[in-house]
Amino acid sequence: MDNQNVERDIKATLKKNWKLFKQSRLGITGLTIVIFFGFLAILQPILFLTNIWDEATYHPVVGYDAEQVARTVVECPDQYPTREYQTKEDCPKVDEVNIRYLKAFNIQVEVGDIYESNVQPAPPSSRHLLGTDSLGRDIFSQIMEGSQVAFLLGLISAIIGVGISTLLGTAAAFYGGKLDTYLMRQSDLVLMLPTLPFLFIISAFAELKVWHLAIVLGTLGGLGGSVITIKSQALQVKVKPFVDSARITGGSKRRIMFSHILPNVAPLALLYMVFSVTGAIASESVLSFLGLLNIDMSWGIMIYLSQTEGFIFTGLKYWWLIVPAGLAVTLLAGGFYLVGRGLDDVFNPRLRRR
Repeated sequence: MDNQNVERDIKATLKKNWKLFKQSRLGITGLTIVIFFGFLAILQPILFLTNIWDEATYHPVVGYDAEQVARTVVECPDQYPTREYQTKEDCPKVDEVNIRYLKAFNIQVEVGDIYESNVQPAPPSSRHLLGTDSLGRDIFSQIMEGSQVAFLLGLISAIIGVGISTLLGTAAAFYGGKLDTYLMRQSDLVLMLPTLPFLFIISAFAELKVWHLAIVLGTLGGLGGSVITIKSQALQVKVKPFVDSARITGGSKRRIMFSHILPNVAPLALLYMVFSVTGAIASESVLSFLGLLNIDMSWGIMIYLSQTEGFIFTGLKYWWLIVPAGLAVTLLAGGFYLVGRGLDDVFNPRLRRR
């Protein structure tokens, strides 16, 4: 009977919290964004397993598919303007190719011939919804791959960070004394530590992979300011009547801490976990852009390749190489932040609608 009552109470609490969460438009918007990218993360393996996508064509790293286009062979004049070309930049036109360029590669053609060539990067089409990059790789598949990396990194680092900060913050509040002093000074030192420069130094001495970065970010987050916040919440729970009752009835310190205090600070820890995902995604994008992560493909690498190949300075001419990756980082990080705002409305009674 006791187990049934506990299960019924848990279901009632979840139902009540979901009802409160649905009242937050920001939270629902963020959850929709997160679910969309979660769908993209699992869609790519499904497409490969069901053979809807051929890995030789759509693999985000080694896939290749070049779009064939027919161009008319022309000879660009030495002097401008002419009747067809006003400036040097006008020749050749989009549907033309300069015969001098082809002959430089020993391609035997004549002016007026039709020369078929590959277009890389190719603009969006029915075959490639977001086009291809300069190596003929599908951009949409790369976005899906980046979604997998972002979720893996964000969730692992958040779980590690919240687990550490919850245990340390609760222990500091419950035991106090020298342990409390040490943990608070430790948090102050971690807060003073510049995270990105510290990650740069680590990457110089170690080859960071995604799960390495997740452990580092989770540890730094778990030892930082969230310990102080969770400690303050645990101090409020510590003086509640039900804690005193458990102490009087002979409950051990360990039992009181894990059975009474930790469950009551868990909502706040969940809130910090959601917010910490945003920072992890942003950190991965920066490190990937700078080439400091040992990773095959991510949104940061997509932006890095666009920048090194010069496409990022062409405005919106090659927008499919720049906009999707940048928008994905912004939307997913913003989505988790908005989910956190919605959870804040649930766990903070002062923010609820009256």
